[in-house]
Amino acid sequence: MIKDNKSIYSALAANLLIAITKFIAGGFTNSSSMISEGIHSMVDTINQVLLLYGLKKSKTAPDQSRPFGYGKELYFWSFIVAILIFGLGGGISIYQGIQHMIKPEPVNNPLINYGVLILCLLFEGWSLRIAIREFDQQRNGLTWWKAIVKSKDPSSFLVLFEDGAAVLGLLIVFIFMLIGHNFGIDYMDGLASVLVGLLLVFVSAILARESRSLLMGEGIAPETREKIKLLVEKDPSVIRTSNIISTYQSPEEVLLVIIVVFQPDIDTEDITDAINRIREAIRKEFKFIKFIIIQPSED
Repeated sequence: MIKDNKSIYSALAANLLIAITKFIAGGFTNSSSMISEGIHSMVDTINQVLLLYGLKKSKTAPDQSRPFGYGKELYFWSFIVAILIFGLGGGISIYQGIQHMIKPEPVNNPLINYGVLILCLLFEGWSLRIAIREFDQQRNGLTWWKAIVKSKDPSSFLVLFEDGAAVLGLLIVFIFMLIGHNFGIDYMDGLASVLVGLLLVFVSAILARESRSLLMGEGIAPETREKIKLLVEKDPSVIRTSNIISTYQSPEEVLLVIIVVFQPDIDTEDITDAINRIREAIRKEFKFIKFIIIQPSED
C-alpha cells in the first residue's frame, strides 16, 4: 500500500490547476473538447479527494460496530470514483460532444488551446510519471495487467489509470483540434469530445470491475492458500485442512478462516495448543493476515 500517497497528492494538485486552465481556455475559445477536458480534470480532482478520504477512513481503528476494522472504506470509495468517472466524466463529455457535432461551431483563437494543451500535457505527464514510478515499486516483476489484477490496493492503479487516460485524452483533443483547424472541419472538436468520453467510460468499466471484486470480498491467491494448507498440515496434531476461507478487509489486512481436522486421540488442551502454534506459524510467514480463526472439525 502506498505509504505517503505521493501520486495522489501530485495528481490532485495537477488536476486542480489544469481544470481551471481548461475551463478558462474552453470558454474563451468556444471549444467543446476543451470544456470536456476541463470536466475530465475536475472529476479527477474530486476523485483524488474521495480517494484520500477513503484512505483516511480505512485506517480507523476497529470498534464494536466494525470489529474487523474499516479497511473496506477504501474499496467503497474507489468504486464511487469509478462511477463518477463514468457518469460525470464520460457521460457529460459524450453528450456535449454529440451536441457540438449536430451544431458545429468554429473554434475561436485555437492557438490558445494549443498552448493550454501543451502545458497540460507537461503537468499530466509529470503526475503520470510519479504514478508509474510508485506502481513499479509494487509490481514485483509482474506484467502491468497482472499486477493490476493481483493488486489489493485500488489507490495505486486508480491514479495510474486516471493519469494515463488524462494524457491520452489530451493527445486526442490536440490531434483532432489540429485537423479541424487546418482543414476547416468544425465537427472535429465535438468528435474529440465524444472520443474522450468513450475513453473515460472504458477506464471506469475496468476500475469498477476491480473495485467491485475487492468490495465483494476477494480472497487470497490460490498459491497463497496452498502454502497455508501445507503449513497447517505440518503440525503433528493435524490430519488435514478441510477448508480455507479468506477475504481482504484492506490492502494489508486479511481475515482467514481455517477448518481443521485434528487427530482423534488428542484432548481439548492439545487442540488449543495446536491452534496457537498454527496461528503463530501463519502470522510469521504472512504478515498481512491479521485475523485468523481456526475451527476444529470431525469431518
